[in-house]
Amino acid sequence: MGDRPLLGVEEEFHVVDLVSRRAAPEVDRLLERLGGEEFFPELQRSLVETNTPATASLDELRDHVRRLRRTLRTAAEPLGLGVVAAGTVPLVDLSGDDISAGARYERMQHEYQMLVREQHICGVQFHVDVPDRDTAVQVTRRVAPYLPALLATTASSPYWRGHDSGYASYRSMIWQRWPTAGPPGTVETAAEYDAMIDDLIASGTISDAGMLYFDVRPSAHLPTVELRVCDACPEVDDVVLVAGLFRALVGRAIAQTEAGEPLPGVRHELLRSANWRAARSGLEGDLVEIGGTGGPSLVAPALQLGGLVADLRPWLEQSDDWEQVTALAEAVLARGSGAASQRRAFGLRGALADVVDDLVARTQGETLAHEPPEIVPPAPELLATYRPPAYDEAVVGRGTVQPAYGWMFRALERMGPRGLAAAENALHTEQRARGVTFRVGDESEDRLFPLDLIPRIVSREDWLHLSSGLAQRIRALERFVHDAYGRREIVRDGVVPASVIDRAPGRNRAGSLVPADAVRIAVGGIDLVRDRADHWVVLEDNLRVPSGIGYSMMSRRLLRSVMPDLEPPAGVVALDDVPVRMHDALLGAADDATGEAALLTLGRADSAYFEHTLLAEALDIPIVTPSQLQVTGGSVYLVGSARRRRLSALYRRIDEADLARARGADSRPIGRALLAAAASGRVALLNALGNGVADDKLVYVYVPEMIRYYLGEQPVLQNVPTYACIDPEQREHVLDRLDELVLKPVDGYGGAGIVIGPHATPEELDTLGRTVRATPERWIAQDTVQLSTHPTFTDGELQPQAVDLRVFAVQGRSGVDVLPSALSRVAPPGSMVVNSSRGGGAKDTWVLR
Repeated sequence: MGDRPLLGVEEEFHVVDLVSRRAAPEVDRLLERLGGEEFFPELQRSLVETNTPATASLDELRDHVRRLRRTLRTAAEPLGLGVVAAGTVPLVDLSGDDISAGARYERMQHEYQMLVREQHICGVQFHVDVPDRDTAVQVTRRVAPYLPALLATTASSPYWRGHDSGYASYRSMIWQRWPTAGPPGTVETAAEYDAMIDDLIASGTISDAGMLYFDVRPSAHLPTVELRVCDACPEVDDVVLVAGLFRALVGRAIAQTEAGEPLPGVRHELLRSANWRAARSGLEGDLVEIGGTGGPSLVAPALQLGGLVADLRPWLEQSDDWEQVTALAEAVLARGSGAASQRRAFGLRGALADVVDDLVARTQGETLAHEPPEIVPPAPELLATYRPPAYDEAVVGRGTVQPAYGWMFRALERMGPRGLAAAENALHTEQRARGVTFRVGDESEDRLFPLDLIPRIVSREDWLHLSSGLAQRIRALERFVHDAYGRREIVRDGVVPASVIDRAPGRNRAGSLVPADAVRIAVGGIDLVRDRADHWVVLEDNLRVPSGIGYSMMSRRLLRSVMPDLEPPAGVVALDDVPVRMHDALLGAADDATGEAALLTLGRADSAYFEHTLLAEALDIPIVTPSQLQVTGGSVYLVGSARRRRLSALYRRIDEADLARARGADSRPIGRALLAAAASGRVALLNALGNGVADDKLVYVYVPEMIRYYLGEQPVLQNVPTYACIDPEQREHVLDRLDELVLKPVDGYGGAGIVIGPHATPEELDTLGRTVRATPERWIAQDTVQLSTHPTFTDGELQPQAVDLRVFAVQGRSGVDVLPSALSRVAPPGSMVVNSSRGGGAKDTWVLR
């Protein structure tokens, strides 16, 4: 075998008519034009198989796969035929007359009946050399727990007989109907394996060893182990990726066998369940992790595939495959599964012919250019009673869908109200299983995080505009916080009145102790709204302990889990790299990079504790309470574990007041000691204490001027027109228009104290006027913005409900990074207050690529 075991690939292809786009039983005509020993018929006469030569190099394998595909195309096109590498094609007729000739196939048709007629499916099989059949049997058992990741990677069969199956790999569901399909049998030697074959033949279940259709098996005709679980792949690179991973898995399994390690004790039903989940989700929903020591768990595809690549590094390096496989894995995670690509093609016009054309092109490494339609048909059932009060982001008129949402409503209309209700129940079940909860105020019971089923779309153009404006805003606010606790030049130059800083509710003397060169706003959350398609405005800045980023990441996982078949034509910006970007920013903000980072929380008493634990896990940092910290010699340590761990950055998710009262590991107050450590630069408190000086509602009025003053730039994003009641002239203007404006307390939080003038009673307005006159410094007023609405599944139907958008940015010493993990917040029906404490909910926000 040498240092690099040889590998080879058998690919199966659909033959399609290029005019009707239907599967065409024309393989006999096609094979007449091919000849040679590399092309073969399959069970159905609309399928053809190619076999590559055995090779040691992934590059050579890629060349062979491309060569054979080109040869097929050259032979097929003059016949008006195309070839498709995918698990299924959307348009196919199940006929008993299209079976290939031969006694074996005829016997199978007689014995298995409808099961044979359904076999209009294509897979790709991978062969890797092994020393002997005893080793081959051992290898099949050892690699089985890792095959779901390979199935998810190759999933390319969402459509079956003209309909979206709801699966990424419906081919797997059809294939599993064979009596011998599924995980490998529980045998340990070649003799036991052969005895199992004899028993199955004697039972009349199969007629020969070639009909043993396990996900992985010793080859029936070659000295190899054969992987059979995968869909055929439109992308050649995905074939190469799986070949490299499978060879490494086999190499590791051989090493484990030679070392005498015990076989994995994974139960057969868990292996089947993990494969089912991979077939359902592809790379667009969570997968089941069963190869670890902690029992089965749901994980993001990026974690499972990325972890598998990392674990196989020694064997990938032995074959000189490490760099190529790593790059290919990153590429497929960014691109998504073949199933997602097909759904994107369908979403443009709702035409299955577009899916077939796209598959024919991708099989040859080409990409078709598509323009989205300008007119989208309505979704009459779902939108029969949908009446937006003003600008709606998805629907215009009486049930006409905006073009950007056409693909979504095709999928939603297929589900219908009953299907959406079932998905909502599945969503709530997933939330309970994962503990996705929050708590309001002093409530003793946690609530399910109120997540809506219908994702919100932000176009690529809008996102570029928002990202530019928010990065600008964070830079200016960072300069302001430094200035407010420093030389106060912005006051000296008459841009911001001294009273605005001096009376700011969030001003904290501790802010003046933060080192001059420290990063103060490491994580910012900026709230935005819009009242028309091209008009976004900033509503609020959150610079203390902004919450929601963890919920946005979990929302994506939950929604993908229950509706993995939703796929916009342009694709969605993934959130997989958000934890890495956050981690890099937090450590990059620390003066001392030799220590570790940790997330500092009040503990289970915090209403957002679930989010804290989620973020700590995602960032791969410990979650700590003040009682686990000790300050010694000016440095901060995490204690209570086997060894003390020095911390150089604390991602602070605890309020300043709670931190001031907190006690450390020695039961003494720790707030001042932590502040002293931060002042000396030995630990970075992120966000810094005292940031509230920059995010109250009165300071907000002056942010556009801050941008001009500190950056010398015009604001990219505007504020909502806002009036400071402390100013006599502006106060009189506000009092004259109380019934038109929105009044907010300067130190308000969570929507508390807000009075919406147009919705208030005369008595409420009279009381409000007296309060503003008595304490004008405590109030600001804003013009009423008619928040855009978005379809939201409430009480069994779609309703137009007001939404805002919280966007998160992280900042290290290298600059501001605006993250795509935005959270759309949703007001209850008829309300404009989106805060969860006031009955609001949330939506997954899809930034388009």
